[in-house]
Amino acid sequence: MCSVVQLLTGGRGTLKWGLLRGLSTAAGHKEVRVTHLEGRDAGIAEIVMCRPRARNSLGKVFVNEFFHSVDHLRQDSGVRVVVVRSEVPGVFCAGADLKERAKMDNHEAPWFVQSLRKLMSEIAALPMPTIAAVDGFALGGGLELALACDLRIAASTAKLGLIETTRGLLPGAGGSQRLPRLVGIGLAKELIFTGRQIEGTQAYRIGLVNDAVPQNEEGNSAYKKALELAHEILPQAPVAVRMAKLAMNKGIEVDIASGMAIEGMCYGQVIPTKDRLEGMAAFQEKRSPRFTGE
Repeated sequence: MCSVVQLLTGGRGTLKWGLLRGLSTAAGHKEVRVTHLEGRDAGIAEIVMCRPRARNSLGKVFVNEFFHSVDHLRQDSGVRVVVVRSEVPGVFCAGADLKERAKMDNHEAPWFVQSLRKLMSEIAALPMPTIAAVDGFALGGGLELALACDLRIAASTAKLGLIETTRGLLPGAGGSQRLPRLVGIGLAKELIFTGRQIEGTQAYRIGLVNDAVPQNEEGNSAYKKALELAHEILPQAPVAVRMAKLAMNKGIEVDIASGMAIEGMCYGQVIPTKDRLEGMAAFQEKRSPRFTGE
């Protein structure tokens, strides 16, 4: 598997985060952390955002800790699904930390935006499926973060928008590339040009999110629905799911003939797995398969 993954991704070197390296929060509090669920939820990991005073805005420490969280998960073969969620009520991620950004000069600001773009690419490249649970505001870079995930669940009352043009900017962390692939170029241009914010129900109607659910009293309906979706993925063969993700992510970037070749290479990786044999045996024995990821 390593050979095909390296071939299709170009390999992975050491991330260069420059000034972000070594940053930490006071008193040991983490703005972003990884949690591994247990019991019936075993196999699900969460990237939990908790920067309440700044509404989970994308500051230097926040971004640095997000990088570390993604790094931690990338090599963890025991994780089958990742859920990205917020612990801040009413907020998924409010986008750029404008207070920090205002202090950056014309050299540092582009560098930091480049680091955001790198972060979104690293999230998108995680080998296992990722689900964003949007229970509140996901604006600007916050929506770009959700777009970097494979799947998005939103509360019906959530607010989503690429609002950069209202701040004299444009989406700089991949949003202008990912949004058109979901909703079409015309609608993507309308949303970006106007900086419009839409609710979860409308986001679902236009295909921006996979589902929109009524918000509950606890304010975590999207998170609960994301867990339900994660539980649908958990029983499936992990290697097959990872290879299916790789085939789709890389195939969409090229012409159909090249995409078919990529699919064939990924398919070849599942043939020698124990999980494929288990799937065949379970079918013949009329029982549920017990996949181990081998």
